[in-house]
Amino acid sequence: MDSEQPFHEGELSIQKRLGVDERVAAFAPRLIRDHLTEEHQAFFPMLPTLLVGSRDEQGALWASMLHGEPGFIDTSDARRLGIGVLPLQADPLSRALMPGKRLGFLGLQFETRRRNRIAGRVEEAGRSGFSVAIDQTFGNCPKYIQTRAPVKLDVQPGPAHMSSQLAPADTALIEQADTFFIASGIEGADDDPRAGTDISHRGGRPGFVQVENNRLVWPDFVGNFLFNTLGNLAVDPRAGLLFIDFNSGDSLQLSGRAQVIWDADFQQGFPGAERFVAFTVEKALRIPAALPLRWEFSQASPFNARTGVWSELSGQDNS
Repeated sequence: MDSEQPFHEGELSIQKRLGVDERVAAFAPRLIRDHLTEEHQAFFPMLPTLLVGSRDEQGALWASMLHGEPGFIDTSDARRLGIGVLPLQADPLSRALMPGKRLGFLGLQFETRRRNRIAGRVEEAGRSGFSVAIDQTFGNCPKYIQTRAPVKLDVQPGPAHMSSQLAPADTALIEQADTFFIASGIEGADDDPRAGTDISHRGGRPGFVQVENNRLVWPDFVGNFLFNTLGNLAVDPRAGLLFIDFNSGDSLQLSGRAQVIWDADFQQGFPGAERFVAFTVEKALRIPAALPLRWEFSQASPFNARTGVWSELSGQDNS
């Protein structure tokens, strides 16, 4: 990796547009590495889940969550991930585990709000897991993460349902969500670590995501100034979203296209918003009880007061 320039043209264009390019250039080479630090090597094996961003055979992006007993993520080699589980067969990730395929990973410890990102390429996949060569890794701030404690249950997933339209139950899940995950990426040369797939977290008060038919809109808040997601979308608008019902373990995976809204007349209703993102659903995959975990809510992010909700903006009662 070019230690002086870990960003592609999309990320650089957003950083320059917002006037943070020189600031980011001063600290990013120390933050973004081509290996795991000792701290991150100790972090990932503690997790019972791992978020993954991938592309399917048509190039569409998807966000997924893997789960296993703590220790299913092997980070004994600082330049390699060993994943000791496989996704559900219905999950598009199951068809992306081929040598050379680029994946993005987010390790999130819900109880502590710690999160770290990895981008890499599949080395090999077998009957019980797969391995990934690491291209980039860096830590993230804990903003907008709600703390939750996972509880393991002995349950089996229900039948998956794929559609081109959101069902009423899908809309209800999105409108009640305080958390979702977004996969984005750009395609590029095999030897360019700046290309690839990424997955990131978004959080806010329940109701911070608006749904109208197959279109979602959410506010985008101040973060780490790297603009990985927005930078990817500036080059390739394809994206994947993952919503989880933390009470039932249901997963809702959406694949479609996203667009950044830089100037919105409804921005005053979201005091912390710096811009908005609109997403059009092209495919929706619902898997009942996809995860044998339930999460006990603990505490909302202290930053949530800034996020706003759409019902308050429209003058409705959000109680």
